Amino acid sequence: MRTLRLFALLDLLRLRREPVSAETLAEALGVTARTIYRDMASLQAMGAPVRGEAGVGYQMEKGYFLPPLQFDADELDAIALGARLVASRGDEALAKAAERAASKIGAVLSEERRESYQRLPLQAVSHTSEAMTRAGPHLPSLRAAIRERRKLAIAYLDLKGARTERVGRPLGLTCFDTVWLLTIWCELRSDFRSLRVDRLEAAEPTGERFRPEKGKRFEDFLSSFG
Repeated sequence: MRTLRLFALLDLLRLRREPVSAETLAEALGVTARTIYRDMASLQAMGAPVRGEAGVGYQMEKGYFLPPLQFDADELDAIALGARLVASRGDEALAKAAERAASKIGAVLSEERRESYQRLPLQAVSHTSEAMTRAGPHLPSLRAAIRERRKLAIAYLDLKGARTERVGRPLGLTCFDTVWLLTIWCELRSDFRSLRVDRLEAAEPTGERFRPEKGKRFEDFLSSFG
């Protein structure tokens, strides 16, 4: 039981970029902070790449890589279903990436669990829509522009047939049942805009990059909804 908890602690720390308190870890695992202090001391004594101390917080050392440790049944269900959902709704490159990621996860499982994982009776089915089909060719370049923070010169045709041109910072993509939305920071309006990807006529890099700025990030856009 304690061994599983130590693995769970490492998993929790891998998900955090900032130091996390013993109290927060204790609440997540249903134990006391004193137990967390003892467990952390044990992990550090075993050479685990964890730094921090009581009263300060704990954090995984940067630059270290830990292979996947353990997945419970619900986690495997979530991984498999998520990968199949991406494969059914994403562009071709994203679909292939989802399949590769799912295979890599399967490779680290025991032989018995791998067979169950590969045969999970969970499927994700999406009805192909005209909007999804038109959006597909834009998705790889939009994802690259978001990752690389490249400003885009965008030509857009709205649902009323009005054509607009603008320069925007691509911030994020959202997949709905039948459409993809691109969220940008519009430099023309100095505000967020959400554009249907299937209505894009062009989205070409301007050659200029941007830095994340508070108030102009995807998380700022999401937080505006409360």
